[in-house]
Amino acid sequence: MKTENKIFIKSFLISGLVYAGLMAGFDYSDGQSFRIFKFLLHFFFFGLSMGLLSRYNYKKQMKKEMRKTENKKTEL
Repeated sequence: MKTENKIFIKSFLISGLVYAGLMAGFDYSDGQSFRIFKFLLHFFFFGLSMGLLSRYNYKKQMKKEMRKTENKKTEL
């Protein structure tokens, strides 16, 4: 499996669960009951956006590092 996909999956799961858990905790502290649909909605949308953002940043960083190594090779 590509490193980009591993980063996407890890970021998706971790950030989605943390955010959905925090939002469920805030709802519980306000006296609202736990709603599985709302939890899953928070989990998927926030996790998906953070996963895509992490993957984009990783790709961008790899391109930057590749340019640095190419510049070092041309200087020699």
